Amino acid sequence: MNRPRDEESLLEVRSFGELSNPALIYLPGVHGDRTLFTSFRELAKRDFYIIEITYPRTLNWSMEDYGREVAAGISRLGLNKGWILAESYGSQVAWAWLKLAQETTPSFRFEGLILAGGFVRYPFPWMVRATGVFFDVAPWWLWKILFWIYARYSGFRHRHAPESAGSAREFVARRTKLDIAAMRHRLRLIANYDPRDIARRVPCPVFLLAGFIDPVVPAWPVLRWLRRNCPSFKDRRIIWPADHNVLGTEPAKSLAQMKCWIHSSSEDIADSGAL
Repeated sequence: MNRPRDEESLLEVRSFGELSNPALIYLPGVHGDRTLFTSFRELAKRDFYIIEITYPRTLNWSMEDYGREVAAGISRLGLNKGWILAESYGSQVAWAWLKLAQETTPSFRFEGLILAGGFVRYPFPWMVRATGVFFDVAPWWLWKILFWIYARYSGFRHRHAPESAGSAREFVARRTKLDIAAMRHRLRLIANYDPRDIARRVPCPVFLLAGFIDPVVPAWPVLRWLRRNCPSFKDRRIIWPADHNVLGTEPAKSLAQMKCWIHSSSEDIADSGAL
């Protein structure tokens, strides 16, 4: 399917760090950009080659389109292997990308998938639909009040992490009416997407990283499903006192855990003799 390639339908890919390090590909949440990832990235780029994805503000893409465009963006970088760090909604994009790899001859090797506040099928579909109704009816002036409150809260929450505080200001600055509409579209995709069959067959190791204080995607139902249904699921870490944005609220703890997972997985591959 051909889609117009205007400024609102172009996926942005940025990279940081040394290419010789293990690649870590960040797929953002429903907000769609890098603005909640800065503090984690600044720590992680010492040990990883970081690739940041920013989604376009499109109102037309399907979940399959998201997976296809991410795959194409990574291909343009010439990257042939790496770890996927999928935050919240980004987990749905990751499953769509993995499905594409299952159906074709992949040029990219998935070394592992880390769900950061992510999920398979959203555990409470009624909740995401109710949130979508709020997006439909909330006037712009109310959004501006909510952004003001968020900026003040973030300034306090990240008072000892200037990178995070600065990224919170950028987060608010990037929110436009079209941006809100794009977020609403992504909520519709979540409500209608069911990647459970993909998760049952995924070949790479899967890990769950979550904040303890997370009313958006509670970790326990996600963890229960993965343990029962995903043969590739390896481990989980639920971090106190992180919230849904576990990478932004506890970047050092999140990074330390990821380094352990990636190091142990590399050792397992070496022990098995796999390339």
